[in-house]
Amino acid sequence: MEKIWLKSYPPGVPAEIDAGRYASITALLEESFSTYRTKPAFACMGKSITYGELDDLSRRLAAWFQSRGIAPGSRIAIMMPNVLQYPVALAAILRAGYVVVNVNPLYTPRELEHQLKDSGAEAIVILENFAATLDAVIANTAVKHVVAASMGDLLGVKGCLVNFVVRRVKKMVPAWTLPGHVRFNDALSAGARASFKRVEQTPDDIAFLQYTGGTTGVSKGATLLHRNLIANVLQSAAWTEPVLSKLPAGQQAVTVAALPLYHVFALTVCGLLAIRTGGLAVLIPNPRDIAGMIKELQGYSITTFPAVNTLYNAMLNHPDFGKLDFSKLLVANGGGMAVQEAVAKRWYEQTHTPIIEGYGLSETSPSVTCNPTTATEYTGTIGLPLPSTEISIRDDEGKELAIGEPGEICIRGPQVMAGYWNRPEETAKVMTADGFFKSGDVGVMNTRGYVKLVDRKKDMILVSGFNVYPNEVEDVVAKLPGVFEVAAVGVPDQHSGEAVKLFIVKKDPALTDKDVFEYCKSQLTGYKRPKIVEFRTELPKSNVGKILRRELRDGRA
Repeated sequence: MEKIWLKSYPPGVPAEIDAGRYASITALLEESFSTYRTKPAFACMGKSITYGELDDLSRRLAAWFQSRGIAPGSRIAIMMPNVLQYPVALAAILRAGYVVVNVNPLYTPRELEHQLKDSGAEAIVILENFAATLDAVIANTAVKHVVAASMGDLLGVKGCLVNFVVRRVKKMVPAWTLPGHVRFNDALSAGARASFKRVEQTPDDIAFLQYTGGTTGVSKGATLLHRNLIANVLQSAAWTEPVLSKLPAGQQAVTVAALPLYHVFALTVCGLLAIRTGGLAVLIPNPRDIAGMIKELQGYSITTFPAVNTLYNAMLNHPDFGKLDFSKLLVANGGGMAVQEAVAKRWYEQTHTPIIEGYGLSETSPSVTCNPTTATEYTGTIGLPLPSTEISIRDDEGKELAIGEPGEICIRGPQVMAGYWNRPEETAKVMTADGFFKSGDVGVMNTRGYVKLVDRKKDMILVSGFNVYPNEVEDVVAKLPGVFEVAAVGVPDQHSGEAVKLFIVKKDPALTDKDVFEYCKSQLTGYKRPKIVEFRTELPKSNVGKILRRELRDGRA
């Protein structure tokens, strides 16, 4: 297919990026550590660390991991919200030649156990607030080394006070033991006395196992190589260059990192891209606390704000929104879920900067398309393929369709994953013979190369930018005594875009929706839990007995 989208590129954006510029993400990180040594890299709760300090702290933690005898290529999990220890752990794991396994800190024991077992993680860096979850399952996993962090670890003098408030006043740390664990600051001290051994890394080494919901009901690890992430960081940098070049010389870009860094969109855009460009990322540990977030961001001249529709909407509706300084805002990236036109319009009226909507997946490190950063209005599309990215719209037989015809969005480019971790048969299902990744999303491309999302082939539900796979929810709920049959579908929700709705046929007439909600609370993390339960005497099925979710979703049954 001719790359018709290139003629719509803004001036200065190249058709291709030089994906071979760095041998590893480690090389990219270390270049920034030395170039921007004295500049602040990350800030959280009023404390910031410079690039030089990030270099030093991550080197120490890397040396500590190596001193434990963990072999290069081993998987190490990070289970933390956006706190200063996150970028330190991230850089340490990569520099020591290991593979990062990002874990949602709000996971239930069941979800955590699956991910640790599937990845074969040997070590984990965890915030103590979530250590009780690990305590419940660690015996069933291969995890031998636990580094336990606390909120105040890197906050200097005020850290003790923060820890006291978190533990004693707010009681946010449930009891845990984890025999043999090492405290984060103790690991740093011990690492300072150990020697860090540089590891030779290649572009084809694995950097991340980024878990994504599975159509089969279990989440799978997208195997992201160093070259995949490097490519996506360079693609994103090239795409934002037309606006970021407007920054006055010497002024640092300030990115709001409210989206969790364990989510691939934030990992690349708020984490690695900010480091690559020598920016400052302001970490928000709890973006649900809008008042707290606004307070945290006061005093910063924000230049970059990646967010999902729900976060933009919640901020616009907060009475303190006007206290923030958006006078230097250059780019607001919308991703993870569809940006609603009403929200985009209000945001533009308030900040005079459009929300630039893009599209990506865990399997593509993540960014695939984006609207030009020079756009001034809402397009309702997910934009143009990024540099070095090809998009082909195909039918069910894999044949390319004509412009304007809806079909499956297929993606080829240097950011596409190597495959699903230890699941060759699953990988084979999503890759075409000519190297395209089948997204499972239905889209249409216009004559200018802009792509519009039409529908999802999969029955995936998108809650506040997080994928919820009906199979997983159904598998969990089906184990509840009293449930005969269950189907999960997505229904429109004004806060989260979509919410999970269950249709249940009872085995036990005494079963109530309250029983279902309570059970799901112990088995599923917040965004996967059903908001609505509807009981039915039967569910619509195909002639082979498959439950027809689409009919339930469209209200046809």
